[in-house]
Amino acid sequence: MKRTPRPVSGRRAALWGLILALAVPCVILGQSLDIPSKKWGLSFGNSREFSGLRFNFRDGGVRRVTGVNITLWQPRKDNQEAVIEGISLGLIPGGAHLRGIQFGLLGVAAEKSGSGINLGGLGLGAGEDLRGINFGGIGAGAGGSMTGLNIGGIGIGAGHSVTGITIGGIGAGSGDNMTGINIGGIGIGAGHNVTGITIGGLGAGAGDNMTGINIAGLGLGAGKRLSGINLSGLAAGAGERMAGLTVCGLAAGAKEINGLTLGGLAVGGEILKGVHLAGGMVHVVKDGRLIGFAGSPFNYIRGSQTGLSIGIVNYAFRVKGIQLGLINIVRDNPRYLKVLPVFNTSF
Repeated sequence: MKRTPRPVSGRRAALWGLILALAVPCVILGQSLDIPSKKWGLSFGNSREFSGLRFNFRDGGVRRVTGVNITLWQPRKDNQEAVIEGISLGLIPGGAHLRGIQFGLLGVAAEKSGSGINLGGLGLGAGEDLRGINFGGIGAGAGGSMTGLNIGGIGIGAGHSVTGITIGGIGAGSGDNMTGINIGGIGIGAGHNVTGITIGGLGAGAGDNMTGINIAGLGLGAGKRLSGINLSGLAAGAGERMAGLTVCGLAAGAKEINGLTLGGLAVGGEILKGVHLAGGMVHVVKDGRLIGFAGSPFNYIRGSQTGLSIGIVNYAFRVKGIQLGLINIVRDNPRYLKVLPVFNTSF
């Protein structure tokens, strides 16, 4: 025999009908209906301090909510001191400090900080810091720092530092430092230092130092030092020093370059230490130094060479070592020893 489902009791249906009838005016008028207590349980409306399950249209003047907070719209401007702990759900949930799990169909807005799992369908933002898993369908940003797993469909940005695993569909940047694994579909940039594994589809740069494994489709640049494994489709440069393994499709340049450097066309600087290879020219500027090895068709050392250079044409002011090539020029040699075939050195 088939069982007939038991109908909802008339008393239960009447009770829920009464609750909803009382709750809707409270939500609209900014008041609250709280069951069984003003402080905990089930709340409909703008309760200011509550623990439990809470439903509200739009928060305003809230002090603290602990539990599950479900809101339809973004908070009012007078909600800038609210602390929401637990789970926040809605179109644009927000508050001063959001702690726990925050999910907004459109976005999540933290006036000050957000920590935990922060997910915004379109965007995610905080006036100060974001910590944890931070995801914005279009972008995510913080006025302070971002720490953890940071993902933005288009971009990621922070006024201060970004730390952890950071992925921006187009780009990612920070006003201060970026540390960890940093990936930007077009580019990565930081006002000061970039440290870790850095990958920019077109370029990556740092106002001060870039250290670690640095890869860019077109160019790498650092205002001061570029160190580690540096791979660039076209060029890499540093204002002060480049060190480690550097491979560029076109050219590499810095005031000082240490390590192993390979440039498709050129490698140049004031002080070159280590092994430097180029498809066109290794160039040391006037009064500079080469210490180590230079290999290219034209090794143009407008200063002192200590070590070995091999090319079609080798040129240096002074040589402590040897030049090997078709034409070898040591400018400071006596007249008849300035230009020699096969090899040359300072006499």
